[in-house]
Amino acid sequence: MNQAAPLSLSNSKKNKQVVVKWSDADIKILSHQRLRGACPCAKCRAARIQGKISLVDADVELIAMNPMGYGLQMVFSDGHDRGIYPWSYLQELGT
Repeated sequence: MNQAAPLSLSNSKKNKQVVVKWSDADIKILSHQRLRGACPCAKCRAARIQGKISLVDADVELIAMNPMGYGLQMVFSDGHDRGIYPWSYLQELGT
């Protein structure tokens, strides 16, 4: 079964973090750096599996979040925009 969309999402560019509210009792805060480092696109996943992923710059910012039905496409200041984060994956990242 697919994970339902969160109740709300807010992107704080000032604090470089996204607040995801799944329920009143389940609120996750994810840094932009963490989100970029966990990109689920095929290229980034392959690099992590091969141990070739470099550290993500602490200055990376999430500049756009585009709902895609089953998840969220994220666009980062380094130009990367290929990752679509399914709701279930986004929830796992907050644990």
